[in-house]
Amino acid sequence: MKQPAQQVLAGIGFAVLAVACFATLDTITKHISASLPLLVALWFRYTFQAVTTTAIAWKGRGRQLLMMRHPRFQIARGMLLFGSSLLAFFSLKYMPVGEFTAIALMAPLVITLLAAWKLQEHVSPQRWALVLGGFAGTLVIIRPDTQHFDWHLLLPLLLVLTNSSFQVLTSKLASEQEDPMTTHVLTGWTGTVLASCILPFVWETPQDAVVWLQLLIMGLMATLGHFFLIMAFGRAPAATLTPYMYAQIGFAVLGGWVVFGHIPDQWTLVGMGMVALCGALGAWLTLRESRVKVELPES
Repeated sequence: MKQPAQQVLAGIGFAVLAVACFATLDTITKHISASLPLLVALWFRYTFQAVTTTAIAWKGRGRQLLMMRHPRFQIARGMLLFGSSLLAFFSLKYMPVGEFTAIALMAPLVITLLAAWKLQEHVSPQRWALVLGGFAGTLVIIRPDTQHFDWHLLLPLLLVLTNSSFQVLTSKLASEQEDPMTTHVLTGWTGTVLASCILPFVWETPQDAVVWLQLLIMGLMATLGHFFLIMAFGRAPAATLTPYMYAQIGFAVLGGWVVFGHIPDQWTLVGMGMVALCGALGAWLTLRESRVKVELPES
């Protein structure tokens, strides 16, 4: 069943708003890393999101919100996202926002590999070509054989692995008919608990009102970003929305330029373009394949 055009357009709009929020979150994270321990910022980000989403969702669902079929998978999903967030925060401390975002957005392509390996799904030659193309773009960005390379560039590559595993587990939970809002809330609280265990060892009270404001904006951008994603995926298929997710690279480059005055060099821009193009083509291929599956019985 096809969604009305207005619904799809609204979904695309929400997806673009979501990635704009995430790019803003990343830019502020990099800025705040100069004045506050990153683990304190991470705790605040998770706590703000968990409390806010629970308060909003609880009104309509009550205790039903906490009912789950697979607690182990829910906890594992939360731990994977926490690990991804931790890697993202430390990556941003050492890397420009745009370059980090481009490498992190390799995740949809890596999911193709995980699907072939773990889920025994068939992967077409076109998809293998796109995975290789995206990986080549990542190599252009990090340039391991030049003076441009630094070991910190490996952090977002680890993030890609944890985030891809997170996405595969998310798909499994969806196939098990777990409530998406329950999954979202429990993931937030898992991250909050993990960050709270570390907090006593790193706590440092922010002394500047600007830092408090940045923490507030971080929590707000994370909450709004995930909310907009839920709104987007409720109105349009993932394959339709994924190409627009790569707009986050543009927002990230803009944030890096406005806040830090950083402009990626020529080769870095080429690598970013390769990752974005391969990712968008992968989504288009998914959309074409899904149309074939739906239209074939009618022919």
